[in-house]
Amino acid sequence: MMPPPSRLLALFTAGNPPPLRRLLQLHGHLLVSGLLSSQSPFGPRLVSAFALTDLASPRPLLHALALLASLPSPPDSASPYNSALRALSLCTHPHLLDRHSLPLYRALLRSGSARPDHLTFPFLLKACARVRERLYSGRAVLAHVTRLGFNSDVFVVNAAMHYWSVCGSIADARRLFDESLVRDVVSWNTLIGGYVRRGLPGEALEVFWWMSEEGTVRPDEVTMIGAVSGCAQLGDMELGKRLHEFVESNGVRCTVRLMNAVMDMYVKCGSLELAKSVFERINSRTVVSWTTMIVGHARLGTMEDARKLFDEMPERDAFPWNALMAGYVQSKQGKEAIALFHEMQEAKVAPNEITMVNLLSACSQLGALEMGMWVHHYIERHQLSLSVALGTSLVDMYAKCGNIKKAICVFKVVPEKNALTWTAMICGLANHGHADEAVEHFRRMIQLGLQPDEITFIGVLSACCHAGLVEEGREFFSLMHSKYHLKRKMKHYSCMIDLLGRAGHLDEAEKLVNSMPMDPDAVVWGALFFACRMHGNITLGEKAAMKLVELDPSDSGIYVLLANMYAEANMRKKADKVRAVMRHLGVEKVPGCSCIELNGVVHEFIVKDKSHVETNAIYDCLHEITLQIRHTTRMIDISATGIV
Repeated sequence: MMPPPSRLLALFTAGNPPPLRRLLQLHGHLLVSGLLSSQSPFGPRLVSAFALTDLASPRPLLHALALLASLPSPPDSASPYNSALRALSLCTHPHLLDRHSLPLYRALLRSGSARPDHLTFPFLLKACARVRERLYSGRAVLAHVTRLGFNSDVFVVNAAMHYWSVCGSIADARRLFDESLVRDVVSWNTLIGGYVRRGLPGEALEVFWWMSEEGTVRPDEVTMIGAVSGCAQLGDMELGKRLHEFVESNGVRCTVRLMNAVMDMYVKCGSLELAKSVFERINSRTVVSWTTMIVGHARLGTMEDARKLFDEMPERDAFPWNALMAGYVQSKQGKEAIALFHEMQEAKVAPNEITMVNLLSACSQLGALEMGMWVHHYIERHQLSLSVALGTSLVDMYAKCGNIKKAICVFKVVPEKNALTWTAMICGLANHGHADEAVEHFRRMIQLGLQPDEITFIGVLSACCHAGLVEEGREFFSLMHSKYHLKRKMKHYSCMIDLLGRAGHLDEAEKLVNSMPMDPDAVVWGALFFACRMHGNITLGEKAAMKLVELDPSDSGIYVLLANMYAEANMRKKADKVRAVMRHLGVEKVPGCSCIELNGVVHEFIVKDKSHVETNAIYDCLHEITLQIRHTTRMIDISATGIV
C-alpha cells in the first residue's frame, strides 16, 4: 500500500532518494492516481529523485530526462533541471553528455516559468568541460552567465575558472581569478589545480605561496594536493619536504588522498624511503596507496619488492596490475609482463587501454608477433577505442615484430596521430629498409607541424644510413640543432658517422668523432672501424680498433674483426699476431642467444643449451634438419657436375 501524498512529499525531500526500483513503483502509483497533474509538485520532485539516485548507472538519468520532457507543464523552478544537469556532469557515458547537456539547458530557458539560478551554471559548465564540442558550448554558456548577471557569483566564477583551466586558456582562468571580488578556498584550489593540470608547476606553487602569505583563506587538503602534485612535476625534493612540513605544522587534514599525493611526490623526487615512511603511517590504505609504492619500486627496478607488495594487497583493481606490468616492461622483463597478464585474466580482472599498451610493449621487446596479433584481435573484439596511445603501440609492435605491412595498415586507420605515432612509423620503416618511405613520412610529419624528438631523428638518420642518403642525413643532422634545438646524443652521432663512413667520407667521419661533445662509445668507434675495413683504410681502422679494445678488452668480436681486416689486406703476420694475443688473454667468443615464440610463449636458447624441457625432441629435430641439408647440398653438387 502506498503512503498518503503528504508522506510521499516527505519521502522525496529526504536527504537520500529511494532506490530505483522503489522510485519506479512510486512513479507508477502517481500516474495511476492522477497525482502528476499540471499543478502537482510531485513531477519535479520525482525528476530530481530519479536524477540523484544511482549515479553509476545511466538508466535513472534517462528516466529523469524522459519524465521531465513529458510533464504536463514545465516546472516553475530550476531545481529539477539542476538535478539532471548535476547527474549529467558526473555521468561516465560521453554520448549522454553530448546528447543532453545543452538541450536540457535550452529546455530550461524555453520553459517560461523557470529561470537558471546560481546552481545551474556550475553544473552546466562542469558538463561543458567534458562534452566533445566543449570550447564552443562553454563559450556560449559563459555569454549567458554575463547576460543573466551571474558573473559576480563566487560559485559560478569558480565553475567558469574550472572550465577555462580544462578547455580553454589558463590565462582566462587567471583573469577571472584576478577580477573576482570574492575568493573562497575553491577559487584558489581551482587556479592551482589548473596550473598543475597544464604542466605549469612553477605558477601553481607561486599561487600557493601567495595564498598562504595573504592569510585570508586557509589552505585545505585539496590545496595541498595541488601544491604537492606541482612539486612532483618539478622533482624538487627539498621543496617537497617543506610542503610536507607545512601540512603537519598548519593543521591541514591528512586525508588518504593527500598522503597518496605526498607519497607520489617522494617517488617522483627519487626517495622511495620517504614514500615508504608515509605509506606505513596510513591506516586506511587505498588501492592508490599500494599502487603508488609499486610504481616506486618499479621506477628503481626492484621488481621483486614490487611483486611482494602486489601480492600483499588486500584488494586489486586494474591499476596495480597495470603498474606492475609497466614495471616489468620498463625493466625489459617482457616474459614476466605477459605471464602477469595471464594471471590477470585468471583473476577475472577486466583489462583496459593501459593494460593493452603495456602488453603490446612487452610483445615489441620479445618480438612476440603471435601474442601481439592476439592483443589486436582482443581490442577489435571488445571494441576498445583506437586511441593515440593504443594505435601507436600497435604500429610499434607490428614494426618491431617484423610485419611492417600490418604496421602501415594500422598507421593509416589510427584516427588521431601524434608525434609518437609518426615516430613509431618512421623508425619501423627505417628498420625494415624502407628508407625513402621513412624520409617521406618524416617530411610529412614536419609539414603537419608536429615536433620530432630525439627518437624521431634516430629513425630518419638510420634510414639515411641504410640507403646511403648522405645529403639528406647532413640536412636532418643539422635540423636537429638549428631548427628544433634538440641535444644530439650518442646514437645520433653513431648514425651520422656510420652514414659518412659507409659512403667513403672517412675524413669527415673522423672529424665528427673528434668534435663530439662526449667521449665516443663502442658503437661510434665500431661504425668507424667497419667503414675503414670496407674502404681499406688500415691506419684509421687500427686506431678505431685500439679504441674499441680500450673500452672492452674482453670483447672477442673486435679481435676477430681486426684479424680479418689484416687478412683481407694480405697482412698475414699482423692477423696471426692478433689471434695469438687473443689466445694469450684467454678471450673467448660470447655465445649468442636466440628466441622463438610458440603459442604465445617465448623460449630462449644459447649454443649447446640443454635446459629446455623438450631438449631431446629439439636435438632430434635439429639432427633431422642437418641430414636434410646435407642431402640437399649433395644433390646440388651432383647437379652442378652435370652427372644428373
